[in-house]
Amino acid sequence: MFYLIASIVCSVAVSVLLKMFRRYDLNPAQAIAMNYVVALGLTLVLLRPDTALLLQPATPWFVLLALGLLLPSVFLAMAASVRHAGIVRSDAAQRLSLFIPLLAAFFLFGQEPALETMGGILLAFGALFCLLRRPAEAGPVASATTWLWPLAVWLGYGVIDILFKQMAKAGTAFPAGLAASFALAGLAMWIGLLVRRTIWGRRHLAAGLLLGLLNFGNILFYIRAHQQFPQNPALVFSAMNIGVVGAGALVGALVFREPLSRLNWLGLALTLLAIGVMIP
Repeated sequence: MFYLIASIVCSVAVSVLLKMFRRYDLNPAQAIAMNYVVALGLTLVLLRPDTALLLQPATPWFVLLALGLLLPSVFLAMAASVRHAGIVRSDAAQRLSLFIPLLAAFFLFGQEPALETMGGILLAFGALFCLLRRPAEAGPVASATTWLWPLAVWLGYGVIDILFKQMAKAGTAFPAGLAASFALAGLAMWIGLLVRRTIWGRRHLAAGLLLGLLNFGNILFYIRAHQQFPQNPALVFSAMNIGVVGAGALVGALVFREPLSRLNWLGLALTLLAIGVMIP
């Protein structure tokens, strides 16, 4: 269970670090750009991808390019969501994104919907509605930012999941595809920052170093957890998602005192129930 717990800790720690950016006046774009340098380096060293596989004609370069643009964009959205909507809503929205590939399977790829899957999707939409609701006294601007950014996180991570599945369907090895995605995402971030003539700061790059370690740690430990329980992927899937939502809720509510209404807490409960329904 060590790898599973470590993956959950790394995932929540990423959200906590993003939350601290505002307090310490750290630039998310610079940190995220550095994050991809670190993640790519660790992928090459620890996962040892066979990059020669990317030269095969079947390599889905359109999918990889889309990932290269979406990965940093959604990471920036996650940073904004944690800042404006809090860890609780952001982590829950990210985990609920797993239902978007299921919707795509039904409406785009012709898969027959199972009863428990449809039930999980309905619960997920109910959870999103409850989580994204904000008290009216928060004001129209505050209310908009607290649901728009988590919604962007939900949609973004869901589309990324579909793209990774399409990459696997094309036969691209996961380590090689991951390395290419990180390389393209980092390239997009660095070009964007250079075009904007960014004034670089050591503090921001140092934060990106830590962010990259945590981000890659989450991926590596998640892979190791699946390798540890090869006969029970449902255990890893459910424990990871429920663990992140639960731990994120505790950290957000108890450590950062994020305001949550009864409807928001109902949304969290529905999130856990939706994930639970998906367990085979």
